Amino acid sequence: MARRLCNAMLGFAALAITACQSAPEAPQPTPEPALELGTIPAQTASDPAAVPSGSAIMHQSVAVTPPDKAVPTKYAVFSGLWAGRLDGMYDAILAVQTISSKGKVTVTYAWGTLGDNHPGEAAGAGRIVGSTLKLERLPNGADVSFVMRPDRTLAGTVRLAGQTYTGAFLKQ
Repeated sequence: MARRLCNAMLGFAALAITACQSAPEAPQPTPEPALELGTIPAQTASDPAAVPSGSAIMHQSVAVTPPDKAVPTKYAVFSGLWAGRLDGMYDAILAVQTISSKGKVTVTYAWGTLGDNHPGEAAGAGRIVGSTLKLERLPNGADVSFVMRPDRTLAGTVRLAGQTYTGAFLKQ
């Protein structure tokens, strides 16, 4: 009887060792964490498969020209590529491409799905007055403005089809 019990225990031990040596299970996908302020990645169109559907995508040919030394610092701080989320869920990217010494700017603005609008991109112009950059109306009818905060982030506001969307934009 003791011998049978010992053989049964050895059999279970062999079975357990075999089970431990089997192929590992396929890893389960983990949900992506929500992006928090300070962690918004720059996105490019170079790998469209890596960008979720409905995201803002800026064409990789968009270039930023550093401001001339004649451009006052209060304007020059707007120069560059900025990314943000409106209402915490709608991607947007702003490229402030050129800035004149009088505060006139050329920009490219890209947006993800926003209300009934599909993702898109528009080249445009605008003007900096005080700490606010206001763009001319975009082709999709959006009115867009950005306020430079003391912490050097932009507070973005988009008014489109009777709705107002706001969010923080970080320099990339």
